[in-house]
Amino acid sequence: MNIIILGAGRVGESVAESLVSERNDITVIDTDPQRLAALQERLDLRGVAGNGIQPSVLREAGAEDADMLIACAPMDETNLVVCKVAHDVFNIPTTIARVRSEEFPDGDAMMRKDGGFAVDRVICPEHSLTQTIRRLVAYPEALQVLEFAGGRVSLIAVRVVSDGRLAHHVISELPQLAPDLPMRFVAIYRSDEHGVDRQIVCDGRTRIEPGDEVFVLADTRDIRRVLDALRLRDQPVRRVMIAGGGRVGLRLARELKKECRLKIIEVDPRRCDYLTSQLPSHVLVLNGDSTDEDLLGDENVADTDLFLALTSDDEDNIMSCLLAKRMGARRVLALINRRAYADLVQGTQIDIALSPAQTVIGELLAHVRRGDVEAVYSLRRGAAEALEAVAHGDRKSSKVVGRRIEQIPLPPGAEIGALVRGEGEAAEVILPHHDTVIHSGDHVIVFLPRKRMVREVEKLFQVSATFF
Repeated sequence: MNIIILGAGRVGESVAESLVSERNDITVIDTDPQRLAALQERLDLRGVAGNGIQPSVLREAGAEDADMLIACAPMDETNLVVCKVAHDVFNIPTTIARVRSEEFPDGDAMMRKDGGFAVDRVICPEHSLTQTIRRLVAYPEALQVLEFAGGRVSLIAVRVVSDGRLAHHVISELPQLAPDLPMRFVAIYRSDEHGVDRQIVCDGRTRIEPGDEVFVLADTRDIRRVLDALRLRDQPVRRVMIAGGGRVGLRLARELKKECRLKIIEVDPRRCDYLTSQLPSHVLVLNGDSTDEDLLGDENVADTDLFLALTSDDEDNIMSCLLAKRMGARRVLALINRRAYADLVQGTQIDIALSPAQTVIGELLAHVRRGDVEAVYSLRRGAAEALEAVAHGDRKSSKVVGRRIEQIPLPPGAEIGALVRGEGEAAEVILPHHDTVIHSGDHVIVFLPRKRMVREVEKLFQVSATFF
């Protein structure tokens, strides 16, 4: 596909990196020539310096032949206007805009092409981050929680503890450990002698060791029972301390204000005043530095169930999390923009390192994929992916419909973890075996250990009248 990306910031750069790796023709527009030059040196793409609102700049970027425009500029107004120009002047088929404001939700009438801003899909990183953290609060033992098929199936990543029921057992013994509770282990990552996480073979003979990061698929209604049965359940989150009262911190506080005791630490006094006006009186807003040991001690960080470092500064987030953990916080999460930092600290004293860009990549990529792809999620900060595709056609027109799992030519290491058959309340979650036959209309959840496998799987689900 010919794709234009407006904005070479953190989100735009991450989107470009993901799309370039899948052999799309990418052009990035940005007002900073130096930033574009650095991006061109690292990635196989074209850069155009200029203001993307201007038709002449869009034309130079190839808008007349573009299939999609993704607007990731810092300003909402810029992204909305560019999408309008792209549609009205160049008739670009698909437009996606990053919009931070809560006044322009996805699907709003003002976004429509018939008189609106002509935006096909609104992406809000702050909303995506909030929902991601919200799920981690609901499952405090999890490292990552993803939902498929309208929430019917969940993929959850957990770290095996030495006294948990999973430790030192082989996967074939799990039915005895949790009888009558269907689940599927789709991946296991284990640290080698150099401290580098490696994916290991995941079959019935694999023995699970303490420290392993395991990915488990199950019916969403059974996730809590699965964690309980495997003795992975942690104490519920009741006390939360948030470092950083920006957009993400405020959104999250609004989500959690009714169920948790909240404290927010914000360094800007004027922002503190605004937070106080936006949140109920029982939410304590503190003006101070989240890396201040005395402040954390005075506010009893040792009694905190979850410490969230959500400022815009990676170093501050890392330092405040390390400090909070050392002072007794049960679990800490750091928002980290630089992927190298996230890979470095994940699984150390910092329980979860969350990349803002990676949380929105899946939403964007679902619109770029060919075939009937419903959802795409990045796992392990982009190292692997989980994909939901819908099987269409029949045995003559499809490479998957009417075939057993063992007959489908999946890439090595890829695994079909679950099927959802039917619609609405009658939908059935199936954890397939090698002889399970895929039907037309099935939602198929596939685990991919490497991103480069995505196109292969994508092609499997494309319907062709001339397959034979």
